[in-house]
Formats: sequence, C-alpha cells, structure tokens
Amino acid sequence: MKGIGILSIFLAVPLFSCYSQIATEKSGAISASPDMIVLDGKSPKLKYITEAEAPLMQRPLLDLVTGKVVYDETRTVRVSSPISGRVIGKIAEIGLQVNVADILAELDSPELAHAQAAYAESLADLEMVKRAYGRVQSLFENNIAPRKAVDEAEDQLVRARSETERNRLKLANLGVHNRQMDGRFVLRAPLAGIVTERNINPGMEVKPDLPLPLFVISDLSRLWVLIDIFEKDIGLISRGAHVRIHVPAYPEESFVATIDYISQVVDETSRTVKVRCIIQNEDKRLLPAMFASATVLSDPGDRVVIIPLTALFSEGESDWVYIDTGNHRYLKRRVTVGLRTRNQAVIRDGLNPGERFVADGALLLRAEQKQHANEQ
Repeated sequence: MKGIGILSIFLAVPLFSCYSQIATEKSGAISASPDMIVLDGKSPKLKYITEAEAPLMQRPLLDLVTGKVVYDETRTVRVSSPISGRVIGKIAEIGLQVNVADILAELDSPELAHAQAAYAESLADLEMVKRAYGRVQSLFENNIAPRKAVDEAEDQLVRARSETERNRLKLANLGVHNRQMDGRFVLRAPLAGIVTERNINPGMEVKPDLPLPLFVISDLSRLWVLIDIFEKDIGLISRGAHVRIHVPAYPEESFVATIDYISQVVDETSRTVKVRCIIQNEDKRLLPAMFASATVLSDPGDRVVIIPLTALFSEGESDWVYIDTGNHRYLKRRVTVGLRTRNQAVIRDGLNPGERFVADGALLLRAEQKQHANEQ
C-alpha cells in the first residue's frame, strides 16, 4: 500500500504541473510574486491595457463644478432704435463682422422728419430774432428805442437760441448731424464685433420700447464663464485663480480661464455662489450659451501627480495601482489618494512623476492576479 501511495504522488505531480501550464497558457499570464504579474507578449489581454507616465499637473482645489459660457457684457451691446419708424433698405445679417458706425438698418421715420422740421424752424426763428435784436440795439444806441425794448429783444434771442439748441441736441442724440429733411434714420453699430442676434425684418414697424433688441453685437474674442461654487468651498477660491474649462463640443481639450469676480450673494435654494471667469477666445471656437464644467486650480507652482480613476482599484481600505516595470511585467503598489474628482485622482504618495503606470486595465490585471493565486 505504501508503494502504491508513493507511485500515486509521482503520477499526480506531472498531472498538476501539466494542468498549471495549460491554465497559464490559456490566460497568457503568470504570477512572478504576490505583487507582480507578468503577461505573455502574445496575450490578447494586452490590447485592453494602456500604460502612461505619471504626469505632474497643477493641483485642483475642487471637484468639477457646472458652468455656462456667456457674453462678456463689457464687450457686448444690445441695439434698439431710439425713434419710431418703418424698416427700409438692407439689414445687417447675423454673423456679420461690423465696425463702429457701420450701418445696421435704415428707417423711414415721420418722428425724425418732425424733429428735423422743428430744428429747421428754430434756425429760421433764431435768424429772425437776431436781426430784430440788431435793429433794436441800433435804435437804442441812437436814443430812439427805450432800454425795455432792448431787454425784450435780448430775452427773445436767448429763448430762440435755447430752442434751437434743444432741437439740435435732440437730433444729435439720435445720431443725426445733417440738416436734410428726408426723415431717414440710420441705425449704426456702436461697437465693433459680430452680429450674434437679429430681431428685425424688412417693413417692420420699430419702436423704442420693443421687448427685444433689434441687434446684439459682441466681441467674441473674449467671453465670460459663470460657474456655481458651493457655499462651503468659497474659502478655497480667490480672484486671479486659474480655472480649467471643459465643454462637450471639445471633449479632449481644456481651456484656461481666470476668476474675475465672486458674487457677494448666496443662492438660498442651491446654496451656491456665482463666480465669473474671463476666458480668451481668439479662435472663436467657444460660443455663448455653451454648457461647461470647470476645475478650480491652485497656484501654478503647486503641482502634483494626477491619474485617471480607471488606474485605481481598491483592496481592503487601501488604493492600489499597477506599475509598468517593462516587458509586460506589472507591479502592484499601494498609493495614498487626496482629492477625487469625477474622473481623476490626486496622488499624495506612492507614485512618482514620470513613473509608468497602468492607466486603463488595472481591474483586468487584478482579476488575473487573483485567478493565479487561487490556482496555486
């Protein structure tokens, strides 16, 4: 019986060895040590694993917050007509780049014609009063007219001058500086920029009190981003801090904005504070009304290692990553994580800048490592 038992052991060892070899060949991986896993160079699992160098990046202070791209109101004007009239002639198109004083639209305005006529009449009255005053002044100097007549003529002259100036200023406020009696009012651009909105059509009756502006003109080379910061996080931000902006239109890119203003009022419903950021937009890729997400950053010199959350996996109460040691060898290492955002993690300890780590596929390697541990 003893001989049969020894013979069974000798027969079982090759069989177990053969089974382990088959399992290893099937998975394409072997466990070189409890914390090391090695993949065969021909393993199909390699295409699911992505390595990267640990980057040194500016530290984020907060998780991603929501925001919206809007006009820079210091470079935006909403144009309405200061006078009533009917639209005639050409109208500036949406998207047109205009300069200061470029024509946006032209109106046929009876109100303007009346103002022009009033100015012309006041000019004629002023000339007549000037001549009358000159005659009375001459008579007074020759002791023919009394002093009272001179005072009355002078008073009429002052009144005529005041009325003429009032009518002139009325036209000047409308931007009309000629004396033509045509009743044509030209609406001009007060700011250089792009016509982004238009609420005017040919033949339309225009009034100063319309609910919508006729045109919106904005210099889109600089925009604002309004973000919502929770009340508890206000102490972490300050004017001049940089903010990394992401928009759905360019998911692989980020844009840098600068905090310009922090509201002094907390929204009682959301418990957030509006923060205004300035962002340069020379290439005009960002557009007003775009939704955005923002990450508030620390000082430019405060840099840390930041990795994607896909590189992390948990085991017990610790976080781990796999380090690429070369030749498809991956070493499991514990790391200390600071701030976690929606898709990234700040590494406080355990991963040095420039070290290669598994950015995607860490869970696959962990599953392989557990499988080998169970087989052994």
